[in-house]
Amino acid sequence: MAGPVPPAPRKERLDRFLFFSRAIKSRTLAQKVIETGAIRVNSERMIASDHKVGAGDVLTMAVHNRIIVWKILDCGTRRGPASEAMTLYEDLSPPVLPREERSPYDAAIAERDPGSGRPTKRERRLTDKLRDGDEE
Repeated sequence: MAGPVPPAPRKERLDRFLFFSRAIKSRTLAQKVIETGAIRVNSERMIASDHKVGAGDVLTMAVHNRIIVWKILDCGTRRGPASEAMTLYEDLSPPVLPREERSPYDAAIAERDPGSGRPTKRERRLTDKLRDGDEE
């Protein structure tokens, strides 16, 4: 006689998990992000928001110009406070690059001293004069 069968691990829709874990603000927005292909589950691109995910799955997301990697620990039952949402996953994301190591596209166009404020009209004209060479 066999003992009791352990219950199967609970699985949940991907859009609901993203909503419950507070990765994305609403389920509708989560569905749109999934349909764009910005979410991968266990290295496979997902475009169906009804894909079932559960404990042990690894999510890779491109959200807010950043790569986020989460290992799902548990499926939530509600969208609770942030402290509760953080218990649903383990963050495996790579560290954010320091400002100096970011791509040149992230750099500001013109660096100014901290606290110097906006340039005056005279300063803008002098800057334009330097750039253009003032061929008058």
